Amino acid sequence: MPRRTATMLASTLMLIALLCAGVLIDVPYSEMSPGPTVNTLGDHDGEPVLQISGRKTYPTDGHLNMTTVRVTSADYRMNLVEAVYGWLAHDMKIVPHDTLYPDGKTEEQSSQENAEEFSQSQESAKVAALKELHVPVQSWVIVSTVVKGSPAEGRLHAGDVIKAVDGTAVKQPADVAKLVTEHKPGEKVVFRIVPAKEQAAAEKEHRTATAAKDVTITTATSDDQGRKRAIVGISAGTDHTFPFTVDIKLADVGGPSAGLMFALGIYDKLTPGALTGGRFVAGTGTIDDDGKVGPIGGIEMKTVGARNKGAQYFLTPADNCASAAKETPEGLTLVKVKTIGDALDALKDIGSGRTADLPKCTK
Repeated sequence: MPRRTATMLASTLMLIALLCAGVLIDVPYSEMSPGPTVNTLGDHDGEPVLQISGRKTYPTDGHLNMTTVRVTSADYRMNLVEAVYGWLAHDMKIVPHDTLYPDGKTEEQSSQENAEEFSQSQESAKVAALKELHVPVQSWVIVSTVVKGSPAEGRLHAGDVIKAVDGTAVKQPADVAKLVTEHKPGEKVVFRIVPAKEQAAAEKEHRTATAAKDVTITTATSDDQGRKRAIVGISAGTDHTFPFTVDIKLADVGGPSAGLMFALGIYDKLTPGALTGGRFVAGTGTIDDDGKVGPIGGIEMKTVGARNKGAQYFLTPADNCASAAKETPEGLTLVKVKTIGDALDALKDIGSGRTADLPKCTK
């Protein structure tokens, strides 16, 4: 066999062997890619995404799209060839598996956590939008979760309203942990609560709940990095009572990153005219009750997904601006926002065509 032919044959066999090895070798990575994007002002699966009753709404136009990221499942095992392909592709991102599923978290656990964050983001979006409209919203500190096997199990329940701890009024969730940890492990702490069922009945009947009761719990010990402190085994959160009904109908979506776009959609439907002036605006960002916009993951994939659907402008959390600006899809303007107020100002400028001075993301 001529030397050149032998060399080519050996090289071909080597390449085949490497490809086979690449297919067979698992690597500890996962894939992120652009997910669906949905107009919060429009319909999804045949029904409006935002459904408001008990308050006058106004027709609107254009797009205020929330964006998502699609990820591989927790038990998916990526091979070396797939990882290399993903690293080279512009519309994929390869990340360490533990980035998406830390501490061995299962897909079911991750989905549950994402569902809880999504639900909380909806509540905060409603509060932030109504605050911008100067519509009063009542807020309550509640028992968010109860740890199984903890002193609070069977004594306190998710949804119970916490009025006071040891006679001190509770105004925000952080107050609960502060008051509990003022005790030593083994001491008793008294919770003044309105049971969840009573609170739900009061809200349904549009009255103030009055059936409060005291619950005494003996604290247990938590070893926090060598520092022992008292706990009862609950996490506190916030619930709200709204003066009218706002329902967000969007299934198979998780995480907190749609909060900003939901808030803007609610605001748009409750005010005359179209915020976008008919233009296609997409965006992302968490939002808290005070309207502060927080960063999210997968920003590069969200901008690609938005532009693929036709978005012209992308509302970008300030803390994500630098990452997003590194690979901005052609034809998409990244607009930096820190609060819902920033986003509303930007939308008014976009809607009126005054876009030269928009606060844009830079590298």
